[in-house]
Amino acid sequence: MDWQTTSETAPASVVPEARAAHQLASRAPATGAWREGDPEGDRRFVRVGALALESGEVLPDVRVAYESWGRLSPARDNAILVLHALTGDSHVLGPAGPGHASAGWWPGVVGPGRAIDTGRWFVVAPNVLGGCQGTTGPASLAPDGIEWGARLPSLTIRDQVAAQAAFARELGIDRFAAVIGGSMGGMHALEWAVSFPGAVQRMAVLAAPPATTADQIALNSVQLDAVRSDPAFDGGAYYDAPDGEGPNRGLALARRMAMLNYRTPNELNQRFERSWQSGLDPLGGGGRFAVESYLDFHGNRFTRRFDANSYLTLTESMNSHDIGRGRGGVPAALARIEAHSLVLGIDSDRYFPLAGQREIAAGLGRSIHGRDPVVLRSDYGHDAFLIEDQAVGGWISRLLAA
Repeated sequence: MDWQTTSETAPASVVPEARAAHQLASRAPATGAWREGDPEGDRRFVRVGALALESGEVLPDVRVAYESWGRLSPARDNAILVLHALTGDSHVLGPAGPGHASAGWWPGVVGPGRAIDTGRWFVVAPNVLGGCQGTTGPASLAPDGIEWGARLPSLTIRDQVAAQAAFARELGIDRFAAVIGGSMGGMHALEWAVSFPGAVQRMAVLAAPPATTADQIALNSVQLDAVRSDPAFDGGAYYDAPDGEGPNRGLALARRMAMLNYRTPNELNQRFERSWQSGLDPLGGGGRFAVESYLDFHGNRFTRRFDANSYLTLTESMNSHDIGRGRGGVPAALARIEAHSLVLGIDSDRYFPLAGQREIAAGLGRSIHGRDPVVLRSDYGHDAFLIEDQAVGGWISRLLAA
């Protein structure tokens, strides 16, 4: 469900880095969002105007930040839409640098000569509506010149896909050769194929369900509470707080909880065992287990590149996901899909287990692998779709050849 920092594998031996991240938590910015005046990096921007939402509200003057690679063909028939996971953004390829806190999150799958070959395809990656890296979201300025914060209207997966569709129209793309996404991005890809069947030639849904289950909503709910319970959250009005006085503890805690959903017991047990990160035995007081430092490292680093309000907005949009809502149920919604499809699940995924991918695959008529999903066997759990580049890329290559 996550992107760059969950696919990074900070080793257990990284003791000083993890401790330094822990000590620096008090100096983290109030928000890790991209703000007006920050370096744009490789981002470009498109304004799509007002957007009517499922809630009945209208979000004015929506802006979408995006990046692209390759060249759009004269026939405009080689565009691929790549949709990111919860804490991702448009920076699929490229180094970290001004405007980009982390390096691109899928360089093993997208790029020259890769499965999604930018020498052949025009690859477009927008930051999601409600995100915090340039697209309209809680950290963006509302019409009154103050950040939206918690005032941003509730957003659903369908709202976000509607924004992506408006963005595609602004680019002059009427039909995508493929729409590809994992985790939350997989929800978007699936919704694209249901909402706009004629606009999607191929669809890849990686590690995502047809609808968010009660169990998944429960896992998300404790993360939401962790953010809101931070006294510095201040009802979402923390953007002017000095460094170190934003809701960093709550956001870091939510991130640590999420990491336990994304990875597996086998990986954590084999990688860290019962080792500790200092000369002091944790059982004797003063020491810390290596796995604790690993979670702290990722939690504290996360606060420097993400926004607490965006985390709430996007997590709640994932909770809204149900392709069958208002359409007669999941099977009826799946029957709308015309695209050649790839549905991939991970045998060790404890966040979005295989049952969801099996339900999707069983309801599709034009899957490249029949009525059962592709099952990726990996110890990396949910994050395997970001890490197992050879296996994932191989299946995407087959889809693009269909």
